[in-house]
Amino acid sequence: MTLRLLHLDDHLVAIDKPAGLLVHRTQLAAHEDEAALQRLRDQLGRPVWPVHRLDRGTSGVLLFALSAEVASRLGTMFERGGMDKRYRALVRGWPAEDAGLVDHPLARDPEQASAGQVMLAAQTRWRVLQRHEWPIATQPGFATTRVALLEVEPLQGRRHQIRRHLKHIAHPILGDATHGKGPLNRAVAAHLGQNRLWLHAWQLQLTHPVSGAALRLEAPPEPGWPLTI
Repeated sequence: MTLRLLHLDDHLVAIDKPAGLLVHRTQLAAHEDEAALQRLRDQLGRPVWPVHRLDRGTSGVLLFALSAEVASRLGTMFERGGMDKRYRALVRGWPAEDAGLVDHPLARDPEQASAGQVMLAAQTRWRVLQRHEWPIATQPGFATTRVALLEVEPLQGRRHQIRRHLKHIAHPILGDATHGKGPLNRAVAAHLGQNRLWLHAWQLQLTHPVSGAALRLEAPPEPGWPLTI
C-alpha cells in the first residue's frame, strides 16, 4: 500500500500513518514485515529517519527527516516541547467539565512497575468536542453507553502519555487493550464494525528546522471515525 504524503521537501517528509502500522520494526514485533519507515523508504527510494513515534494503533501525522542532521535537530525540538501536537481521542464516559489539564508525572517505562522508576513531568490538555450516547449495554442496569470525542494536546512526548493520562482521569480511550476495559472495547468494536485504538494524530505544528518557516501538517481522521454517530 502506498503511504499518503502530507508534506515533502528537501529535508522533511510527513505521512498519514494508518492505524495498525508500526513506525519501525522492533525486536518485540520481529515477525512483522510491514512498518512505516521501511515502506516510506521504498516508496521514496531514499533513506528516512523517524523523529517521533506514534503507537501502532494510532493513526495520523507522522514526521520523518531526510538526513541524520535534520533528524537530530527535530529530535531536540521534540524533547524541548517545540512542537504543537493535537490529537482526537474517543473515550469512555462524559467528562464533568468541558476542558481540563492532566498534570500527572509518569514513570519513564510504562511496561515496568512505577515503584523505583524515575518519574517524569507530564501534562496533557484536553477539551470535549462531542458527547454521544450509544445503544450499547456494557453495565448492568444501563441500556446505553456514554462516550466523548476529545481534542487532546500532550505538552511533552512521554511514552503512551495520552493513553496513560486519560486512564488516570477515568476516561480511557476506546479500543485501548492496555488501559481500557475488555468488555467495553469488544462491544464498541461490534457496534462500529472496527477493532482499533480510537486515537488519531490530526495536527502537528512546528518551525521548519532548516528554513525557519512555520509548518502546519494536518491529517483528517480516516473513514470510519464515528465523529457524528
